[in-house]
Amino acid sequence: MAEIGNEKEKSLNQEAAASGSLTEVRLEKMKELAGKGISPYGGRYAAAASAEGIVENFAALEGQKVTLAGRITAKRSHGKAGFADLLDGTGRIQIYARRDDGGEDLYWLFERLDIGDIVGVAGSVFRTRKGEITVAVDKLEMLTKSLRPLPEKWHGLTDVELRYRQRHLDLIANPQVRRTFKLRSELVRFLRNFLDQRGFLEVETPMMHPIPGGAAARPFVTHHNALDMELYLRIAPELYLKRLLVGGLERVYEINRNFRNEGISTRHNPEFTMLELYQAYADYHDMMDLVEEMIPAAARHLLGQVQVSREGGDLDLSPPWPRLTMVDAVKEFTGLDFGLLSTDEEARQAAAGLAPVEPGDTWGQVLNKVFEEKVEEKLIRPTFIMDYPLDISPLAKKIKESPHLTYRFELFMDGRELANAFSELNDPVDQRSRFMKQAAMHAGGDDEAHRMDEDFLTALEYGMPPAGGMGIGIDRLVMVLTGAPSIRDVILFPLLRIREETLPTGE
Repeated sequence: MAEIGNEKEKSLNQEAAASGSLTEVRLEKMKELAGKGISPYGGRYAAAASAEGIVENFAALEGQKVTLAGRITAKRSHGKAGFADLLDGTGRIQIYARRDDGGEDLYWLFERLDIGDIVGVAGSVFRTRKGEITVAVDKLEMLTKSLRPLPEKWHGLTDVELRYRQRHLDLIANPQVRRTFKLRSELVRFLRNFLDQRGFLEVETPMMHPIPGGAAARPFVTHHNALDMELYLRIAPELYLKRLLVGGLERVYEINRNFRNEGISTRHNPEFTMLELYQAYADYHDMMDLVEEMIPAAARHLLGQVQVSREGGDLDLSPPWPRLTMVDAVKEFTGLDFGLLSTDEEARQAAAGLAPVEPGDTWGQVLNKVFEEKVEEKLIRPTFIMDYPLDISPLAKKIKESPHLTYRFELFMDGRELANAFSELNDPVDQRSRFMKQAAMHAGGDDEAHRMDEDFLTALEYGMPPAGGMGIGIDRLVMVLTGAPSIRDVILFPLLRIREETLPTGE
């Protein structure tokens, strides 16, 4: 995201100065409250009702007393009476106060409420002449005095940088943002239930690894003082979850945080969430069947349908989904048939002009580069791309008839990768050979190459059952289900460059 320009910074600084003066006014109001014996920061409040519940059950609640609590987001005074909007965790509702009904003390406090204050209210439910469901307040309690004004009329919250940096304001101002993160939470709950019902066991594995592994990625490095050893934030839990298969836990999953020291984009955040699962005695076809059932079921549960709204037209998640080999996908979209190319040099020459090919790239690496450059973004409908090259799949089992390929697939939809799965390699001799090649690449300067992991190889030597394994990007799945254009829209606190100045929130 581009940094705010000089002119905009000047404007924001002016607003900050105004915000500072308004803060002084609010501090004076706080002193005034204290002078009346009113604490500006109250305690427990028994809010038995909610904004959403009152609106949905108005017929039963009309004329009844309710208690609720929330933040004042708008206020309109009319002499001896006034209205305000109260926002709680479920939505917005109007409240109403009259000097004659609640007494001087209540209305005195109501008049001194500022936008952003958090209050508890008790009163009767009624509908105004204009038809708006409202609570007529007869008791009002200050719970939290807001010292900073919210952005005026919410206009400040159209600035995406301010939204990401001050997510608390984004959540206050934008109901859709609250809905997105509630949907995300419900999605994770659904995925857990889906897997639990199929006999999978949720587990936890380490987040600090002595050896980074399980993915091709550059790790974050830290140091453990007591042990005087270098550790890596995990890039994937794969090698630990496979150890559990060795130990006899035949169906396991983890909803985990991964950390990769890579670039930031609309589809990449260095800290992200994955669902990773392993099933003994299965293969990558079983993983395709599982995810093809799981994602449409999640969409029906969360959205009530398998059609997802997105810019450019709805996305239909209805199964079955097409299954294409990577070779066939590249041929379909470019006309280039890698099946007819037998050497690395032939592949490099044939792909010239289609992808940024390096002199040392192998047949499999060239195939993958052409796929990423010319095919990936065109895969809008959910599509399985199968049989990835061995060169880029060091943890997947070889295809017997085509040992330069592996039993691996990635699921694409809306032009992005969503899931990655293998028929897992359980041959420790083959795995050692591949680790050795990866280690040589790492020694040659490839920071994303795998390292030699003797502990994992030792576990494999005890015997790991044939298995299917799969990782699903939770953040990207939420992007699909909500139509979000950026991964930052579905991560509460995305990583951003540190700014020295404090972004203002003033009116």
